[in-house]
Formats: sequence, C-alpha cells, structure tokens
Amino acid sequence: MAKYIFYPGCSLTRNARAYLDSLVAINDRLGIQLDEIDDWNCCGATEYMAIHTIGAWALIGRNLAIAEQQANGSRTVMAPCSACYLNLAKTDSYMQKDAKLNEQVNAALAAGNLHYSAGSLEIRHLLDVIVNDVGLDAVKAEVVRPLSGLRIAPYYGCMIARPDPEHRWDDVEHPMALDRLLEALGAQVIDFPMKTHCCGGHMTQINTPVAYDLIRRLVHTASEYRADVIAVLCPMCQLNLDAYQPDMNRFFNTNYQIPILYFTQLMGLAFGLEPEQLGFGTEFVDARPALRRIDIEVAVAETPAGDAAPKRVKKVKEGLPMPRMPEDEETS
Repeated sequence: MAKYIFYPGCSLTRNARAYLDSLVAINDRLGIQLDEIDDWNCCGATEYMAIHTIGAWALIGRNLAIAEQQANGSRTVMAPCSACYLNLAKTDSYMQKDAKLNEQVNAALAAGNLHYSAGSLEIRHLLDVIVNDVGLDAVKAEVVRPLSGLRIAPYYGCMIARPDPEHRWDDVEHPMALDRLLEALGAQVIDFPMKTHCCGGHMTQINTPVAYDLIRRLVHTASEYRADVIAVLCPMCQLNLDAYQPDMNRFFNTNYQIPILYFTQLMGLAFGLEPEQLGFGTEFVDARPALRRIDIEVAVAETPAGDAAPKRVKKVKEGLPMPRMPEDEETS
C-alpha cells in the first residue's frame, strides 16, 4: 500500500466533510495509506499573503517542517484542497529558488524549534496521485456501478493547474486528468470550456454582484452543455457553486439546479458504495434528481417532529470585516 503524508486542511474537517468522508471511503480500494501531519495548521488560504508575507510563508512552512520530521518511508505530501496544495507547493518552490526567503522563513520556524529543508518533500494534489500513481486502469478495475448516462462537467478551478511549478499537469489552461478519471468511471464527460475559470474565491464576502456573476457564468455554461452535475476537487469551489447557487438564482432571477459534487463522491458511487457513506445529502443543491438518472436513491434524513428547518443567517450588508494594515490602525 502506497504511503502519503496527508495534509487535510481546515475545510475538510468542516464544510467539506463530504470530501473527506468520500476519500476515506475509497482509500482501501485505491491502495492508499494516508498519514496525517501531526498538529498541522491552516495554510492561510489566499488573504494572509497580502497582509504579512513572511508570516504567511512561515505559517505554510510550519506544516512542511513538521511533515519533513514525520516522513517515514514517504516524502510525498498530498493535499485534497486546491488552495492548500497551491500554498504548500509555492512555498516549497520559492524557498528553493530564493535564498533570502528561505533564510527568513527558517528564522521564523526556529522560534518553534523547527526547520524546513526546501525541496526535501514532494507536494502533490489528490487528483494527481489517483490518476498518475494509482492509475486509471486500477480505478476502472474497481468500477461495479458505471456512471453511464450521467453527464458531468469537470471543473478544476483556477488554482490547481497554475502556476504549476513542478509541471505536473498536461495543460494549464485545459487540463484533462479529471476528464479522463470521470470517463474511467463510465460517465459522459462534457467538454467544459470554463473548467479552469475562477469561482470567485472569497468574493462573496467582498463584492456579491461580482461573485454571483462569476458563479452564474460557470453554472450557466454547464447548463448550456446539459450537464447533470459539476464535479469539483476544491472545497472553496464546491462551497461557492453549491451554497451560493440559490442566492445567485435570486439575484439574476434564474432557476439553475445543478448539483456540485466532489469527484471522490462520484468515484465512491461507481465503486458501489452507498451514498450515505460518501456525504450525499449534505449539499445545498439536491443531488437526488441527477442520481436517479443512474438509478441511485439517496435516503432523506427525517426531521424530528416539532423541529423547524434551519434558517440561513442573513449576511450583514457591509459584509465581513476586512483585515487592516498596522499603519491603518495608527491613523484611524
């Protein structure tokens, strides 16, 4: 069984739990052993880098330093989240190329008795590991319930394929790894022209009209291509396209109802696993109509008598508080 140092990231333990549950469910079928990094911390997502550069690099570097200490028979760090993968890969790459940055990051890590030897680890995304290490032939061998008749739009998002410092992807603008994987599951994969366009990231908290337009473009194009579902490999992409799809519909007076599912959930279905094992039923846009096309039923959790359906918290008009630079605090 192949061993990988596993960096789950914050989202997989919270809003992207279906991603983690489905990955754990298919692990044995793929022959993958995941050794989670001890005491890992947040990768900083995308915002922290704009506020405190060295602090952001050191935050990410701490995970790499711990992973280097923990490495035992494997030097490959695997991340399922695209933002986490990009941050880990960039930090390792930049520390190798920039001696000053390497020195500054390790000076910060030394405060915690840590050190990272840039280049000592290999940083890879889950999709890369499944397609290129496990292999599509091995994936096909596990398929007992082909996804025949299900039209899927493969959506990579904007962070997995670029800048691609280690040249892991076949094409940074039009990658095909996810397409080939979904085809191996028996699905009908559409040639999705928006596959590497941005989902908006945290723009929903900054400028909602812009965020909704970015979401609409993706969902509208998938609908134009008659996709039953959009397959994703990033928690942020899944959150934006799923949780904010109803808000986007209200904003544009549209009625798109396209489920946004993790590719690992679709793998689990094709492997014959039960939907409940794979996190189905937690999505905002109901996946049941699409799954009925391939004769799969998802059980609906009953709401106890007297319990009202949970209400969404209304976002305050001014949005979330934005980070402030130290000089802003002095002048305010």
